[in-house]
Amino acid sequence: MAAQWWLRGRCPLHLPSSAMYLPTQFTEPRTEELHRIVRDNALGMLVTHTASGLEANHLPFLLDTSGGGAGVLLAHVARANPIWQEVRDGDQVRVVFRGVQGYISPNWYPGKQETHRRVPTWNYEVVHAHGTIHVRDDEKFVRGVVGRLTRQHEADQPVPWKMGDAPSDYMAQQLQHIVGIEIRLSRLECKRKLNQHHQVQDREGAIRGLESVGHHGLAQAMQNTASQP
Repeated sequence: MAAQWWLRGRCPLHLPSSAMYLPTQFTEPRTEELHRIVRDNALGMLVTHTASGLEANHLPFLLDTSGGGAGVLLAHVARANPIWQEVRDGDQVRVVFRGVQGYISPNWYPGKQETHRRVPTWNYEVVHAHGTIHVRDDEKFVRGVVGRLTRQHEADQPVPWKMGDAPSDYMAQQLQHIVGIEIRLSRLECKRKLNQHHQVQDREGAIRGLESVGHHGLAQAMQNTASQP
């Protein structure tokens, strides 16, 4: 009996250190590709385990790999957000970054027309970043994180906004309302479920189907995966 598509790939989150279900054919080992997915999809879901249970916060992260190793994730949270006081320095955490994703109809598979032995599925890219969390409640660190995030995300603007555009007293006041977060990474794992295990004609049919409904990013990711040696 075929596995239900709505259960595939679900990750057990009862502990932040638990592993993602990761069949070999969906594993992405290339470090540069993991970094690309994180940088292209900067809004990560920070999963922590506190005294009140599992918590999830959605934050824009900056990936810094200049120090070697797996790298560091930098972010900030509102001072009013209790998460920075609920975690302990060095707690194990996970940050989830989701890339392209979308529904795949069995009607797109040529093989379905021949045997009708096809089922729906969901294709996606996801990176799980594992590490330890460290709260950085100091103005210099926070200012640096905000500045770097701003430069990264304003880079494609015709006239990029910069922190110096705002009055210095206003910016200083705004910085007082946020707290810095540093996550020192121990490992990154990536799952790219993109029909790699399907026959070529079905994979190409799914790509055409995605293009027809405007899911060009997912279609391109599937095409790139199909062209890999």
